[in-house]
Amino acid sequence: MKKENLLKTDDKIPKEEIKRIQEQLSILPLKGVVVYPYLIMPLMISDQRHAKLIDEALVGGKVIGLFAQKDPDKEKPSFEDIYQVGTAASILKMLRFPDGSVRFLVQGLARVKIKKVLKSEPHLLAKIEVVAKRKDKGVEIEALVRNILDQLKKVINLAPYLPEELQISALNTEDPGKLADLIASNLNISLAQKQKILETFDVKERLEKLTLLIAKEVEVLELSRKIQSKASAEMGKMQKEFILREQLKAIHKELGEKDERTVEAEEFKKKILAAKMLKEAKQAAEKELERLSMMNPAAAEYMVSRTYLDWLVSLPWSKSTKDRLDIKEAKEVLDEDHYNLERVKERILEYLAVRKLKSDLKGPILCFVGPPGVGKTSLGMSIARALGRKFQRISLGGMHDEAEIRGHRRTYIGSLPGRIIQGIKRAGSNNPVFMLDEVDKIGKDFRGDPAAALLEVLDPEQNHNFSDHYLDVPFDLSKVMFITTANILEPIPPVLQDRMEVIEIPGYTDLEKLQIAKKFLIPKELDNHGLKQKNLTFTDEAIKKIINDYTRESGLRNLDRETATVCRKVAKMVASGEKKRVEATFENLQKFLGPEKFFQEVVERTSKVGVVPGLAWTSYGGELLFVEATKMPGKKSLTLTGHLGEVMKESAQTALSYVRSTSEKLGIPFDFFEKYDIHVHVPAGATPKDGPSAGITMVTAIASLLTERPVKPRFAMSGEITLRGQVMPIGGLKEKTLAAYRAGIKTVILSKHNQKDMEEIPEEIKDHVKFVFVDTVDEVLELALDSKKKTKEKRSKVKVKK
Repeated sequence: MKKENLLKTDDKIPKEEIKRIQEQLSILPLKGVVVYPYLIMPLMISDQRHAKLIDEALVGGKVIGLFAQKDPDKEKPSFEDIYQVGTAASILKMLRFPDGSVRFLVQGLARVKIKKVLKSEPHLLAKIEVVAKRKDKGVEIEALVRNILDQLKKVINLAPYLPEELQISALNTEDPGKLADLIASNLNISLAQKQKILETFDVKERLEKLTLLIAKEVEVLELSRKIQSKASAEMGKMQKEFILREQLKAIHKELGEKDERTVEAEEFKKKILAAKMLKEAKQAAEKELERLSMMNPAAAEYMVSRTYLDWLVSLPWSKSTKDRLDIKEAKEVLDEDHYNLERVKERILEYLAVRKLKSDLKGPILCFVGPPGVGKTSLGMSIARALGRKFQRISLGGMHDEAEIRGHRRTYIGSLPGRIIQGIKRAGSNNPVFMLDEVDKIGKDFRGDPAAALLEVLDPEQNHNFSDHYLDVPFDLSKVMFITTANILEPIPPVLQDRMEVIEIPGYTDLEKLQIAKKFLIPKELDNHGLKQKNLTFTDEAIKKIINDYTRESGLRNLDRETATVCRKVAKMVASGEKKRVEATFENLQKFLGPEKFFQEVVERTSKVGVVPGLAWTSYGGELLFVEATKMPGKKSLTLTGHLGEVMKESAQTALSYVRSTSEKLGIPFDFFEKYDIHVHVPAGATPKDGPSAGITMVTAIASLLTERPVKPRFAMSGEITLRGQVMPIGGLKEKTLAAYRAGIKTVILSKHNQKDMEEIPEEIKDHVKFVFVDTVDEVLELALDSKKKTKEKRSKVKVKK
């Protein structure tokens, strides 16, 4: 149903017309139109059912009900789809068109309400009730009418869609109710608002609602005119600037001078030539410069194009720093910055040696893997200093957006190149040492996978042609030395691991920590706190006490913190004049750091049957892990606690099965398992634990419990077991042996297959810890369990005097 244009109101409808309204009316649903009483309105329909209804009504001189649809998109509306208040109307004229549509002229007679639904086919038929017309007069209504007429005058002046004839018709309409209907039908308001006016039978209330609607329309129209005026002024300003710029060009030309844009374009040309770009990049820059010279500087696209050119000419396409190829000098720099780490240093010196023999060598892709605080990031800075290159670092931890690596396309507002290209620009050379920190903590979501974007960056066969989305031209990354760091390898995708040379950096031994503290940490903290060597000194025993009793870590961060704490305390003493010189010793260290945070509990805990120390690997280094077993009367069940993973639970089941299968050999009664339950617990229950390397620890704990033979003092072990009693090799050996050494363990039992891995164990650990290699679980039990049973302590009887 379409509304074409609104005609005039007819105040003189004969009473006979009103009387023609029958109690039962055929209903014609209207789409997007509300017809008011006394108004003449042209309508159009294309539905043949409704066309037949119009035809019959016109021929028979019948009145029909016009009701607006709630949803204009509904093709076959029912009574539920139309409003319950409408207008009874007579059809004045009708005209058919070749396409089957019908145009007709209607005149509203009165407001009507649907009382009862009679039928829905072939068209809607309902019993209706005519709403009686009320003649309301009074001072309030007169005031409302005058206010509405004043507001209408403003709307007509502001709104181009309203004819001036409307104001004349409104002034000539004496009935307040008819006036409200006339104005509401012409206002640019929603169908729902027009329907509310139709449903408001009280004239005063109808006028009040109309007043609010007109006031809102005036406000919207005034704001629209203000916006339009502002836009016109802006356009006028731009045209004025354009004319002035053209005049300025003409003046410069007459004077033989160059304008700013010409000067800028020539500067860009010089920069493009000086940058010595790749052929493809040079062509893109020249094309963009040509576009820029044709743009109006006031255009929004101008700054986008200029920023892109700035990025192209500012990148170090051909700028490289000269490598320091003196191997002896490079070794001195590496030794000066870091203690030990011989494997890493050797790899860098090998690269320098090959680089000296082959000048066009591609940069290596290294991955430093190790626990926190071992110096992975600072090692990258040291390598850059040794090579004489610039150093750049970005953190990948928590990165989720692929565009962080590849950049955003220039179609986006505020787009920039990725962080790789940004880092290259900051470095100012195309061969820096580029560190990608925390590569194992990259995330991914709907914005892409940054790890997948790194595949091209870290592939020596592809990164010579790296394409950033923003630049959209290739950039050569093959001269860059990329170094990534990670705590663990597992989260890194295998395809990304395959592109990197992994170098493991394990934790430090106590002797190494002692030397690092003396050579690096203590001098650094003295300088940070404004102290001199004469103000504070540390004895070796004091440093060892900090290492063993106040920190228990693979790296050095906590050692550095505790050293800084001592420096702060001494700085306070020196600044207040209390003391000028302090020596931190084994005896007085507790005054600075408080009570010890860690203590060696191996002897105390392993003196009981069923308690065995094992060795575990974590992303933070090695850990000492106790396995406890106990028994109780029950029905041969096995309980496992301590937040154990599936693999570790299976190891416990395997351990119990092996002990049961060899119970006769171990001297355990054959019916023991029928009468007792066994509970295996691994303390630190809030920490998740998994892996097969606790197999021999669990079998030893269960055997110790059932044979009542405790484990020998300062013993620890690590190894996977099979049902046949074989001891299998494990990984993370250096980290585990470091943990054993720090905990005061004297003997470590390992699989004989791990004997080949002993080369990576520091001599300091080998001097203090005895390593025993076994092939079977029987050998483990023979070595680890005490030969004598643990006797139960007798309780002393205390006599109580009455």
